[in-house]
Amino acid sequence: MPECENCGAFVTDQYVRVFAPTGMDTVRVCPKCPDMLRSDGEVREAKSRRQ
Repeated sequence: MPECENCGAFVTDQYVRVFAPTGMDTVRVCPKCPDMLRSDGEVREAKSRRQ
């Protein structure tokens, strides 16, 4: 089962297909990561917490 590399939360195979970088089997951040986000192909700390 795929997991988020940042927080370890379960992510679906469909989520991985859409959001994982080419060649990776999992994602670097997921919607459950309130402190991180994807930006321009990178993962960075969020400037403010998501609600």
